[in-house]
Amino acid sequence: MITLSDLGFDVWFEAHIDDIRHEGQNIARITAVDRNSYLVRNEIGEIPAELAGKFSFQVESSVELPCVGDWVSVQYHNEGTLAIIHGLFPRKTFLRRKRAGMEVEYQMIAANIDLAFIVQSCHFDFNLARLNRYLVMAADGHVEPIIILAKTDLISDAELQEKLSAIKEAGITTRIIALSNLTGAGYDEFREVLFPGKTCCLLGSSGVGKTTMINHLTGRNDLDTKAVSGTGEGTHTTTRRQLIVLDNGVMFIDTPGMRELGLLGAGEGVNKGFEDIIELAGACRYADCSHTQESGCAVLAAIAGGELSEERYAGYLKLRKESEHYEMSYLEKRKKDKAFGRFIKTAKKNLKR
Repeated sequence: MITLSDLGFDVWFEAHIDDIRHEGQNIARITAVDRNSYLVRNEIGEIPAELAGKFSFQVESSVELPCVGDWVSVQYHNEGTLAIIHGLFPRKTFLRRKRAGMEVEYQMIAANIDLAFIVQSCHFDFNLARLNRYLVMAADGHVEPIIILAKTDLISDAELQEKLSAIKEAGITTRIIALSNLTGAGYDEFREVLFPGKTCCLLGSSGVGKTTMINHLTGRNDLDTKAVSGTGEGTHTTTRRQLIVLDNGVMFIDTPGMRELGLLGAGEGVNKGFEDIIELAGACRYADCSHTQESGCAVLAAIAGGELSEERYAGYLKLRKESEHYEMSYLEKRKKDKAFGRFIKTAKKNLKR
């Protein structure tokens, strides 16, 4: 029988049991979320779940709602065929972004991930700017990233080397695995980083082959995929985030492709994603140097000397500015929400008098 440890529940989470789980409750892991409906997995298998009324009432932000990969305390009903979620364990790691559209709010992608595989197709999807955004997202949530260059069968060896060189020249030092779902090339190296009890997440645009990768690892076509287009690119299939446990004990979170990848409050992630620039900044004359016009700026000097590319510098400034802008807007929104909440509570008290 599978154990909670097999599903990733380790000593880090055990340290929080007394704070989260109460008498009569059990522990389970969120494996799928569909609006207000959940699937949780325990030692027996997967069952539907829903939030307890008290839990829902206490939630002040969507970030506080369970997402795929979260650990929760539950109470079973209907002879174990339904779970009611009462508590949420702290997250060891996470992946989040700014919610798509105009709304300045976080959207949780997944939680408690050990490895994030950032998948880009070698054909039409290859984009260094988007790759940097994914790397910042991983760094922001303290998740180890690995870059997957997929569909190597669609380009020549020389073109593949050009892409590998472009990543290196951009200052990105993250490990890269190049593979092909068609020929199987690169899968031996891919399997070397997969371990039982570890949770991996696949990130990337629609049609880059994320779901096909899982099917290739299992040797079965358990997950739906669609035929590739005339250009050799796949078409969107995955419609929700879900955690899948492979026969060998490795766990994968498959995610739908993301058209927008806005950054919100990811200042630490930006710094970790551009550690070469942060290291240069340590030699600036002024501690609060903005790296835009100050004399004695080591970053600007590195650009002038050819040590740092203008493209990477521009990418750093853009992501830093975006993250700071949305963070200010988010904090202002939260301030207004809390003020409105206090107003409602006061009004209710006055009505009771």
